[in-house]
Amino acid sequence: MAEILDGKEVSRVKKEELKKKIIELKEKCGITPGLAIIRVGEDPASEIYVKNKLKACASLGIHAIEKHFEGTEKEEEIIKTIESFNTDQTIDGILVQSPLPNSYDEQKIVSHVLSSKDVDGFGIMNLGYLLANQEQILAATPLGIIHLLDYYNIPIASKHVVIIGRSQIVGRPLSILFLNRDATVTITHSKTTNLKEITQTADILVSAVGKPHFVTADMVKVGAVCIDVGISRVENHVVGDMDFDSIKEKASFITPVPGGVGPMTIATLLENVYTLALKRKER
Repeated sequence: MAEILDGKEVSRVKKEELKKKIIELKEKCGITPGLAIIRVGEDPASEIYVKNKLKACASLGIHAIEKHFEGTEKEEEIIKTIESFNTDQTIDGILVQSPLPNSYDEQKIVSHVLSSKDVDGFGIMNLGYLLANQEQILAATPLGIIHLLDYYNIPIASKHVVIIGRSQIVGRPLSILFLNRDATVTITHSKTTNLKEITQTADILVSAVGKPHFVTADMVKVGAVCIDVGISRVENHVVGDMDFDSIKEKASFITPVPGGVGPMTIATLLENVYTLALKRKER
């Protein structure tokens, strides 16, 4: 029976620690960490995610603002807003909530966020630092996964990590994070023909494809650590990529959905805001 990797509890502990650091930063340096969130369109999930981020910021004493565009504006208007936040000394991190409506060039818009305020870690500069093993600001979900494994003292070095999914948000940066920690990494995706044979060799199996119950127990090695990043709604219930009930009988550790990776993502994002605020202190 697998032990549950309780992201909700770990994120609570991390946020408590972070709150103390933020209070100290305010008292000693007069700096309040600031986050600007840009949301475009009316995607219901994005609206919920942003509300949760704003709520979490408020609970820790982070100054956070949301700029919402309806989705009919020109790209130049959104870029102009980003550039105004780039020069705003009270804003340490800028986040463009993904996904944007299809009519927008998301990569083009995000590229206008200064690397020094790239709180999501998706900019070319921060991705380059990651690739060079000179990590600066890292994408919140991949880093949150590493924090979760570290909290439970799960070794990464020399382990075989299999990641299902190659997105720029999770799969690709996470693969480099694991490589930087001396794991052997295999990335699988929609064109992989022998997926089951590969996943059965994983010491650590990560799925980030957003397909409910895509990973079944016969795809998992006995004793594997299973990290479920996927989230889907089925009959008014939130479920992950992994068939939790069957896989927990074989795995050594497993994340639940909800309550696993999701809370870690928000906690790590807030930690990134604080890290960028510290850099403001140095300027």
